[in-house]
Amino acid sequence: MGYKVAVVGATGAVGREMLKTLAEREFPADQVFALASSQSAGNVISYGEDKDLTVQALDKFDFANADIALFSAGSGIAQQIGPKAGAAGCVVIDNSSAFRMDEDVPLVVPEVNGHVLEAFFQNPDRRNIIANPNCSTAQMVMALKPLHDAYHIRRVVVSTYQAVSGAGRPAMDELFEQTRGIYVNDFKKPENFTKEIAFNVIPHIDVFMDNGFTKEEWKMEAETKKILDPAIEVVAHCVRVPVFIGHSEAIFIECDHPVDEEQARTLLREMDGVAVIDHRVDEGYVTPKEAAGEDAVFVSRLRRDNTVANGLVFWCVSDNLRKGAALNSVQIAEECLRRGL
Repeated sequence: MGYKVAVVGATGAVGREMLKTLAEREFPADQVFALASSQSAGNVISYGEDKDLTVQALDKFDFANADIALFSAGSGIAQQIGPKAGAAGCVVIDNSSAFRMDEDVPLVVPEVNGHVLEAFFQNPDRRNIIANPNCSTAQMVMALKPLHDAYHIRRVVVSTYQAVSGAGRPAMDELFEQTRGIYVNDFKKPENFTKEIAFNVIPHIDVFMDNGFTKEEWKMEAETKKILDPAIEVVAHCVRVPVFIGHSEAIFIECDHPVDEEQARTLLREMDGVAVIDHRVDEGYVTPKEAAGEDAVFVSRLRRDNTVANGLVFWCVSDNLRKGAALNSVQIAEECLRRGL
């Protein structure tokens, strides 16, 4: 059976990656609709290697004509259109933060907690909305899952080094133009970031909260608890770095049970979607440049943390446009087919 799939925000960086991923994974779609604002309607966008789609206006589309909709158009559009699409019988998989913490909306990384979709489809009163987690959270819980199952993680301390693509195409353009401007003495004023991003790092992602943390940092805490275990304590410091694609994280965990370093390495290797590249030599680790375009979450620099009981430290890298957004959304759709749609 083939399905009808709509991609909302199809002309954006993540939307294009969603279309690419659907084609690459040969998702069983009889029809794919590329939806965007009315300004983009009529444009042609590629789907796979040999197909083109004509962009349709989102505000004129009838979601009763779609079985699944992948949303990547921001929280405002999601809040406005998502519930209507769900009420029309379409299963909405939303990439924004609009519904992630709603109690009746599952927040899903399929390899970690895909089982929650069984109860979702058994609920006759469901809103037909499934949330995709924050990109930095998605890759982290992939690495935490097998370690938590074995050692029961008590606390996570994470510092992120996040690519500009996490802020969208305009942010990528800003990094390019500022970098170019430095070499030709043509200063470009920051528009998408609070300070110049070229040859710099910015310890600030999303808005500040009253306690001094940013909302991005809070998301990592709250979403990890919802996806993995509400008892896990998480503290995050999120930094924007001048990298186009690929989020990196330095993760420190403290567990309730003794950690065996070699066993931990084996558990991570056996985890679906995780690749361990960990050689204690020069170049024996993965960087965001090498992770770009790849589906896996890469773990490197694994070692014991001797400053705490039952501690472990590792480096985690992933393509934020793929596992952090488009790939995970498509995997949720695939999980929906397996578990009840």
